[in-house]
Amino acid sequence: MTAREPDACSAPFRVRFDEAGPDGQLRTSVLSRYAQDLAWYHSASRGFDRDWYREHGLAWLVRAAEIAVTGPVRVGDELTGTTRVVGWRRVWARRRTEFVDAVGTLVAWVHIDWVLLDARGAPTRIPGEFEPVFGAPAASFPLARVDLGEAPATAARARFTVRPQELDPMDHVNNAVYADWLEEQVLAAGSAAGAAAIRAIPRLARLEYARAAEPGAAVDGTTWPDPEAPDRWSCRLSDPGTGSDLLRARLEPL
Repeated sequence: MTAREPDACSAPFRVRFDEAGPDGQLRTSVLSRYAQDLAWYHSASRGFDRDWYREHGLAWLVRAAEIAVTGPVRVGDELTGTTRVVGWRRVWARRRTEFVDAVGTLVAWVHIDWVLLDARGAPTRIPGEFEPVFGAPAASFPLARVDLGEAPATAARARFTVRPQELDPMDHVNNAVYADWLEEQVLAAGSAAGAAAIRAIPRLARLEYARAAEPGAAVDGTTWPDPEAPDRWSCRLSDPGTGSDLLRARLEPL
C-alpha cells in the first residue's frame, strides 16, 4: 500500500516594506512569523482553531526551529507558502513550510518542532483525531537540538532587556523574536563579518528554545565564531540571575 502524503495547506504572502532590512532583503525572523501564521491557518481550516484549543485546554509550544534562506526575497516579492506536518511522536510534531517565489523557485524553508501542552503546561499526548486529518507519519527523527559546547574566553558578551513590543498575545516573547536577537548578537559581535553572516545566501539559522524569557527581563548574550570556520556563529542567550539557558542557536552557511 502506498503511504499517504501528509495533508498540505498553502497561502500567499507579500513581502512588506517593514519586513525587510536595509539591503531590501526579507529578515530571517519574518519567515518564522509566516510559518507560524500558516500553521494556524492550516489547523483552523481543518477544524482545529484557537477556540477548539481553548475548549480542550491545549496549546502548542515551539521547542526548536530551523530557518533556511535559499534564495533572495525582496520587498514586494510575492511568495507562496505550503505547510505540512512531516512527522510526529507522542507529544510533539514537526512542520515543514516551504516558500516559493512567483516562478516556483524554492527561496526558503522552515522546520518547527512543536510540543503539545495541557492546561497545566505539561506535555500531553497528541489527540487521536489529528491523525486522519493531517496524515503525518511517525517521526523518524528526534527533536532538534543545538549543541554549542563551552563559549571561548574571547566570546562577545552583551546584556539587553525584553521590550514590550516583543511580546505576543500570550504575554511571552514570540519565538520569531529570538531569530532577531540571534542576528543582533552576531552583528554586534562580528561587525563586518557578522553583517555578512546574517545576510549570506544560502544560510541556515538553527534555534533551540530552552526556556521563555519573561516580560521586562534582562537577557545575557554570549556570541562567538567557530575558530576554524569564521562564517559559522554560535550564540547562547541566558538568564543573568540563574545562568540558565534561554536559547541555544547557530547561524551558518547552508
